[in-house]
Amino acid sequence: MTPAPDLAVPPYGVATLADVLPGAAAALGVAVDRGDLAADPLGLAAVLGGARRVAVLLVDGLGADLLRDHAALAPALSGMARPVGDISAPCPSTTPVSLATLGTGLPPGSHGILGFVTAVPGSDSRPPERTLNHVQWRDDPDPDVWQARPTVFQQAEAAGVPTTAVGPFAYAGSGLTRAVYRGAGYPGAVSHGDLVAQVHAALAAGPRSLVYAYVPELDLTGHVRGVDSPAWRAQLAFVDAVVERLVDGLPDDAALLVTADHGMLDVPASTRFDVEAAPDLADGVRLVAGEPRARYLHVEPGAGRDVLARWREVLGDRAWVAGRDEAVASGIFGPVDDAVAARIGDVVALARGTWALTMPQLEPGPSRLAAFHGSLTATELAIPLLAARGRALR
Repeated sequence: MTPAPDLAVPPYGVATLADVLPGAAAALGVAVDRGDLAADPLGLAAVLGGARRVAVLLVDGLGADLLRDHAALAPALSGMARPVGDISAPCPSTTPVSLATLGTGLPPGSHGILGFVTAVPGSDSRPPERTLNHVQWRDDPDPDVWQARPTVFQQAEAAGVPTTAVGPFAYAGSGLTRAVYRGAGYPGAVSHGDLVAQVHAALAAGPRSLVYAYVPELDLTGHVRGVDSPAWRAQLAFVDAVVERLVDGLPDDAALLVTADHGMLDVPASTRFDVEAAPDLADGVRLVAGEPRARYLHVEPGAGRDVLARWREVLGDRAWVAGRDEAVASGIFGPVDDAVAARIGDVVALARGTWALTMPQLEPGPSRLAAFHGSLTATELAIPLLAARGRALR
């Protein structure tokens, strides 16, 4: 089932971000438990054959289309091997969802981090009263309960492979870090140079190792300045320099994979729809979650059909609007566990084209951004998977 002509269902268990860390672990002899999903559908054990140490770098916002369009600015990235072609981000195509998908090796419907901002469900008699912003999360709700699935890092550690996650020092101890990198050491990097040094040190620390690293600045630059901006292009060149240094310092028996969490696109003023300026859209809606290109609506008891019909009528072809059951049945989240289903809105609205469903009063900051992601267009979903290998593996 396809949500809309220009939106796609991520191919979970075939070629998505969820398949990257399990494949890296497989190359190190670790069989990750993924339920009904294949252990290594990308064939990374063969691609990385002989590697005793594997690093995975995730560059936030480095969509495959963006990298192709700016190949000359990123010679190190553009020169890396593309062993399986593009892979897909999950749904919604947003950072917390993608990081959890990478860290657990599971689709969003299994790990339960289902949006940038989601409702914290109440009960059948008490609808949701509050939302959780996953990038501002500390310890409420408990990260071990909210995302209860074992991570790939935990499973690798249990199999005797030391794991390390290298990301910004400021993210140490956050709810998202604890939920998605659980089991890995998190030393915290204070600069790009520190990140490079920590990755190399973690790779060399023992006979086998699995190392993950995260670089957020390209995404932030794109959001604030736009992906068609001198600032974004300059930041891409800095990221490329980081990758060049990571490759140059790889141990002889190590491999590096580079991927991303989503693509992104500029949204002009002409395709920004102010949800708050259409007052009928608020009727029957108790709580709005998500973000401008992926909205979740939690409705008053008994109002679901009316809200669904009204949002479909008003938004027209600006978005694919579906009830929760229809959205789940479409497969966009992968199989959805009953325990996390209520985190998805009673109504789901995924933007089409370059539309964004903004809320300037409730979300003044996000509504002013230049570029967005979160929906299921090709540009948002397509992410690269690049590979480099140490001298002994070439």
